[in-house]
Order: sequence, then structure tokens, then C-alpha cells
Amino acid sequence: MTALQPARQEPAGDGPPRAADRTVQRIPFPVVDEITRHCLTADEPETVHIEVHLPGNPDPGRLRAAFREALCRHPRILMRQAPHRWWRRRYEWELTGVPDTDPVVFPPPGPDALDLARGRALTDLPPLDASPPVRLEVVERGAEQGGDSGGTVLLITINHTALDGPACMRVLATAAQLYGGADNSPAPPPVRAAGPAAADGPRDTSPPLGGHRLARPVRIAGGRGPRAGGRDGARHATGNGMLITELPVPARPPRTNGVAAYTVNDQLLVATCLMVARWNRLHGRPSAPVVVTMPVDDRPRGTDMPIGNGTRLVSVGFGPEERQDAELLTAEPPDPAAVARLLRRTAARTRSLKSAPGSQLGLGASLLTAPVLPVGLRGALTRALRTAAAPLASTTLLSNIGRIPYPLDFGDAGRPTAVWFSAPARTPRGLTVTTVSVGGRIQLALRWSHALLDDEAGARLGALFARSLAATSWSPEAEGNAPRAEGDVRRQGDLP
Repeated sequence: MTALQPARQEPAGDGPPRAADRTVQRIPFPVVDEITRHCLTADEPETVHIEVHLPGNPDPGRLRAAFREALCRHPRILMRQAPHRWWRRRYEWELTGVPDTDPVVFPPPGPDALDLARGRALTDLPPLDASPPVRLEVVERGAEQGGDSGGTVLLITINHTALDGPACMRVLATAAQLYGGADNSPAPPPVRAAGPAAADGPRDTSPPLGGHRLARPVRIAGGRGPRAGGRDGARHATGNGMLITELPVPARPPRTNGVAAYTVNDQLLVATCLMVARWNRLHGRPSAPVVVTMPVDDRPRGTDMPIGNGTRLVSVGFGPEERQDAELLTAEPPDPAAVARLLRRTAARTRSLKSAPGSQLGLGASLLTAPVLPVGLRGALTRALRTAAAPLASTTLLSNIGRIPYPLDFGDAGRPTAVWFSAPARTPRGLTVTTVSVGGRIQLALRWSHALLDDEAGARLGALFARSLAATSWSPEAEGNAPRAEGDVRRQGDLP
């Protein structure tokens, strides 16, 4: 392993008063950063993609200045990897105080400008040796591309080794406040009542905390056409593909004594399970047990929000309890009563998972990153263990961002009309599902590894997810309940 080239030292801007005078500090890589750094590959870049659609066009100079100022107000994002050798005990971040380079880019407008920017978000990883490891592309859309009013897309690409999407969104909220002058403080999180008592419904028989048993999770059946083979096979088997769409929020039953039977997050989990099981059945592969990894983010959303990779991962298992309903759940369409039973079991599992404390990646990751062996040896051991444990990895990952807590008011450019996130889809999972709520609609980004699916298969899988999510929509006929009372209708965008 060779040392990285030292980053350029010239600052991209002045930032807050005396920001350029800050001493460059070094901090060790946290556990998540180090594990990700060990497992980087050129074939599947570890990028997080965020795109924010604004109805207007921000002023380029003011936007660049506001984003630079926001970076300096959250100095933890202004980091680059310190030069290292394989025998060192730790990787370290250097906090630079001001940006090494200007991360704001204005690509030339055109009918395919957004598609090209999305492609770069999946393939062009912001380097770790220059601060910040983030790129903001400001894509101007004409009326023929974005509707009658055109508008602008802020497309952010993040190096996931350094930080995650919610942390970068916090920085963008600060930039919006600096640009537009409006208060962009986060809305308070929704208050949720405790779950229903066990006497109110069937007891959950899943393992403690809803985690999956020591059973090998199913893999998603591959789907790659003729282009994936032959002379050009290697080219088509690298990188990620992505599908972006928006879906209606599925209906839920009325609350009982102020308690919801299940949340939209539970519906998304069940839809993901149904998608995998139905896809595998169509392709002659086992449909269970499905295990879905779900990030849980407990960080505050104010200006003191810790910047970095701050989510912990939990696993929601679907398997033995669903076996008796396998035929009903994988039917076309799935049986509503079987789906209702699965939703209530899933709600019990996720309630226990979210309320339980836990580390980000578990004890094993903490032991792997302990500074006992040199980073070069730890990296080789981590990669070997990852390969050996690949058959036990979860089936897929669902990241439900939920409602964006910030107004993201960019003044003359307006507030977002749509927001999409997508998480990297590396094998062995090879598929991630990321959802956001905006204006009472679910913004879905499905992202897959080209080693698993080609783009045509990814589009079919996305259509199957849409049908699976629709199958989770509550109807009074399915459960024999009365319609939702008018006073229980939630405001648009209120997704738990």
C-alpha cells in the first residue's frame, strides 16, 4: 500500500473570520470509516448521491459563497486523508479549516445534463486526498426538461468513506439559510406513541430484537442480458445502475387509542421483502429467508449534528414466520390478509430494534479496527473476512430517510419539489433501496450493481417494488374495518 499524494494546500475561499488560520488537526478514522476504507474497489465506487430539485435558478456566485461558508461552519466535513504507510497503526483525517479545492461545479446545460451528472455521481468518486470529499454540481434545467418552469438540480456526490447523506444534508441546510436568509432550523421529530400491547394482536415470534437467525439469507437472483456477456462483459459488469421514480404513500389503518398499527417505514420494509421474494420466485430461486439491513440514525439534526458516518445498521429478518404464508405473499397480487399479518409482525420487530442500543457495526468491527496491527495487515484481514462472510450478508439494504427535517429554503430559487438519495450497491448484496418523503410522495431510488443486474432488469425490479408497495396499502375491506376517520388524516409528508 503506497502513501497518498499530499493534497493541494491553496484554499478555495476565506470562509468565516480566521478560518484560514485554523491549525490542521488530525483525528483517527472511526470504525465505519476504516472498514469502508479497507474495502474500497475501483469497480464499485462507494458514493452517496443526493439530488435536490429547486423550482428556480440560484445565483451562481451567491450559491458558491454560501456553500463554502457552510462547509467552514461545519469544519468536520473539511477533511482529507493524511498520507500514510502500511505499517502505521491508524488511518487519520486531516481537518483543514478551509477547502483545498472548490467543490461547486456548474456543468454546461443541455438536454442530457442531468443524466450525465447522475452518471458521474455513480462513477466519479470525490478523492479522499483533497478537502472536502464532496462535489456539488449545479445543473440548470430548461423548460423542456423540468416542466413549464424549468429549475435547477443540486446534485451532490459524497465519498461514503468520509461521511453519509444525512450529515451532508445538514451542511446543505446551512448553505440554504446562508443563501436565502430564511430560518432552516430542523422541524421537531414526530412524537410516536408506544406500540400496542401484546394482547392487542398476535405475539411476535421473531428472534430477540427482530434480528435474523443464523440462517443463510437468500441472494437476489441475477438478471443480465446478452450484452453482459461476451467481449464487452467486463465493461457492463462494473459500476452501479440506478432507477429514480416517485410513488404514492400507501394508506394505513386508523390509529387505535393514538397508536398506529404500523408505520410507512414498516410498509417499505415489507415491500422490499415482497419484491425480493416475488422476483426470486419468478426466476426459480429460493424466496426466503430475506434479511433487510436498515440504517438507524439517532443524531440530532441541529447545527450541532455530528458530521461523518453516524448511522448504525440493524437487520430485519423475514423467514420462518412467513413460511406458512409464502404462497400467499408471492402471489400476483399478494394476498391482502397475509400482507396485513406480515406488516404487524414487522412493526413489532422494528419497534424493538429501534429502541435497543447498539454500536454502529457491532463488536467484530470494533475488534478489527483496534490499533494493534498495522493498517495494511488489518486491511488484508478485513477483506478476507468480508469475502468469507459474504454468504451470510443480508439480502439487501433499505435506507428510509423519511421526511427531510429542514425547509431547505433557497430564497429566490425556492424550496425543493423533489429530493432523492441513493446508497452504494456493492456486492454481495448488490442492491439498495433508498426512500425520501417530499410533499406526500415517496421519492424512490433503486440502485444495483451491474455485476448482478443490467439496467433492463433493474427497471423491471423497480416496477415490481412499486407493485409490492401498493400491496401494503390498507383497505377496510381487507381487514373488515371502518374507513379512517376524517380527524385522523395526517398532513402531507408526515411519514413516521
